[in-house]
Amino acid sequence: MYRLIHALCCLLLLCAATVRAADEGTAEEKAELAAATQAWVDAFNARDAGRIAALYAPEAVFWGTVSKTIRITPAAVLDYFQASVANGPHLRIAVVDQYPRVYGAIGINTGAYTSRESRNGEEIVKASRFTFVYRKQDGRWTIIEHHSSRIP
Repeated sequence: MYRLIHALCCLLLLCAATVRAADEGTAEEKAELAAATQAWVDAFNARDAGRIAALYAPEAVFWGTVSKTIRITPAAVLDYFQASVANGPHLRIAVVDQYPRVYGAIGINTGAYTSRESRNGEEIVKASRFTFVYRKQDGRWTIIEHHSSRIP
C-alpha cells in the first residue's frame, strides 16, 4: 500500500510539473521570446533609437533604467532612447540571466543584464534587472510593458 501511495504521489508531482511547464509556454515559444529580447539588445547596442522604439507597441508603457518619468507614448519612448544614444555612445548591454514565459499571446521575460561603458579610459560596469511584457500580434512579439532598474 505504501508503494502504491508513493507511486501515485510521484505521478501527481510529475503531472503538476508538466502542467506548470506547459502553462509557461513551449520551448519554441520561450526561444521566440528570448530572441525578441535579443533583438532589443542588438538594437540598443547598435545605438539606433528608431530601431529600438520600433520594438514597442503603440500603447506600450515604459519605465527606463535612468528615467524619472514613465513613458506612455511612442514619441516619449523614442525620446528616451534618443537621449540614451546621445549620452552614452559607447554603452553596451548584455543579458546575463532571463526567464521567458509565454501565456498564449502574452509573453513575459524577466532577468538581469550588465551595461558596460568606457569613460576616460576606465570601464564602468553596472548590473540591472528587467521585465519585458510582450504581446504577439501578426506573428511578431512587441513590447507592451518594460521596466528596468539598477540592482542595488
